Amino acid sequence: MTNTERPVLMQAAELETFLDEVFPQVRGDYAIDHVEPMKVTVRLKTAERHLRPGGTVSGPSMFGLADVSVYVAVLAMIGPKAMSVTTNCSIDFMRKPVANVDLIGKCTLLKLGRALAVGDVLLLSEGMESPVARATLTYSIPPRD
Repeated sequence: MTNTERPVLMQAAELETFLDEVFPQVRGDYAIDHVEPMKVTVRLKTAERHLRPGGTVSGPSMFGLADVSVYVAVLAMIGPKAMSVTTNCSIDFMRKPVANVDLIGKCTLLKLGRALAVGDVLLLSEGMESPVARATLTYSIPPRD
């Protein structure tokens, strides 16, 4: 069975509830717009605390969206494994995000193995076609019970 044939184990509402339980520090910051095999779309509900001087979304906020997007994509495919963790991230900032609109993360898992997952995320300001950043992250998946 290829990864794209694997079933989604957690849908958007389940993922949001799980995030609220295991990661309450980000409660209310993100919305999961879409889930399908190996792909998710996650929204950062951009607020004043996510901005930096110059009227743009901060780099740490952009990293956070990329990181949460891959985390959500992994959980969607493997189920509720809270201890899946980031082991690597590379991010390219390409253009200035718009300050007063949500930031959208479109994640595709490129590899989903037993121990590691690799995801690619395009970050876009809502309403813009061109991405503002691109990130590739590797996640460590905890051993099966």
